[in-house]
Amino acid sequence: MITRAEVCATACADTWRDAGAVLASPFGTIPSIGARLARLTTAPDLLLTDGEAMLLAATTPLGEESSSPVEGWMPYGRVLDMLAGGRRRVMMGASQVDRYGNQNISRIGPWDRPKVQLIGVRGAPGNSVNHTTNYWVAKHSDRVFVESVDLVSGIGHDRARQVGARFHDVRVVVTDLAVLDFTGPGGSMRLRSVHPGVAVSDVQERTGFELAVDEVAQTRLPTDEELALIRGEIDPRNLRDQEVPA
Repeated sequence: MITRAEVCATACADTWRDAGAVLASPFGTIPSIGARLARLTTAPDLLLTDGEAMLLAATTPLGEESSSPVEGWMPYGRVLDMLAGGRRRVMMGASQVDRYGNQNISRIGPWDRPKVQLIGVRGAPGNSVNHTTNYWVAKHSDRVFVESVDLVSGIGHDRARQVGARFHDVRVVVTDLAVLDFTGPGGSMRLRSVHPGVAVSDVQERTGFELAVDEVAQTRLPTDEELALIRGEIDPRNLRDQEVPA
C-alpha cells in the first residue's frame, strides 16, 4: 500500500523536477526525501550537501552518516552567493501562510504581546525574492493557512508586485492533504490537487480563507521505481511516517 507520506514525498520531489544544477535546500523529513528522490530521477544535476558544508557525489539515505565521496565545498558564504544569484531552490516550512503566499516563521501574536516566539525570519526574505521557493506544511490547518500572517518572513505574490521583486518565484505549497499553487486571481492560492482519500471540502474546511478552485486533480502516486527508491535507498528507516503518519 502506498502511504500518504510517500505521496507527499513524491509531490515534494516534483518541485525540483528538471531544476538543473541548483542547490537543493529541503527543510523537514518529507522535503529531504523529495530532494533525494528528484536527484535520483528527474533532476540528476541537483546539488545536495551533507547538511553542513560538503557537496556529496552520492545520495545518502536519510538519517545515516554519509560515506559518499565529497565533490565540492559549500560553506555559508557560497550558499549566500548561490541564493543571490538564483541558483538555489528551497522548500521551507511555514508556521503561517496566507492566500498570496506570505509566510511567517518568526512569531505568533501581535507585535507588543506575541504569544509564541519562533525561529525568526532567518533567510526567508532573501529566499523568496531571489530564487524559487516552495513550502511544506506537515499538518494542514486553519491555524497555518490564515487570512493574514502575524509577521511577513517570506514575501508573497501581492507584496512582490508592490516592491517590483522581479526574481520572486514562490510556486507551491505541499501539505499532508493537498498541493496548492498561486495561479488563482491576482496570484492567490489555488487548490491544484488533493491526495488520495482527501476531498476538496476537507482542504477548504481546514483553510482559513477561500481557496481558488477549478479543476482539482488527484495528486499523482509514486511510480514503482520511485517507491522502490524511497523505501529501499532513501528512507529505509521509514522516518517519513513519523512526519506524516500512515
